[in-house]
Amino acid sequence: MIEDNPADALLVQEALEEHAVECELICITDGERAIEFIQSLDVQEVAGPDLVILDLNLPRKSGSDVLEQIRSSQKSARVPVIVLSSSDHQRDRKEAAKLGASLYIRKPSNLAAFLDLGRVFKEMIDRSRI
Repeated sequence: MIEDNPADALLVQEALEEHAVECELICITDGERAIEFIQSLDVQEVAGPDLVILDLNLPRKSGSDVLEQIRSSQKSARVPVIVLSSSDHQRDRKEAAKLGASLYIRKPSNLAAFLDLGRVFKEMIDRSRI
């Protein structure tokens, strides 16, 4: 998960637990570190992620820059990327789609709706593992 808001990261973790998703959750809090992480995967003998949950508004490098790096990566190019953003602007949605986002979700404003996102995360992870 690439998210600069610790509260949202905790909510994503709770949503995954709510839907019994068995996975390792790695939270990266800025775009520059996220790009470095993606680049490091290409040179290590490790598997890429099953899912990336990405915020567009990140410090140091934008979520769009991170998405471009993911799509140009050897190990991560085909990984599903869910953009989870507070923005509902059409231009942000179009830009994310153009860069290869698998899904764009506006961050829910209530806890129940946020926790229900665990179902979507689970489906995307299950599909990527096939």
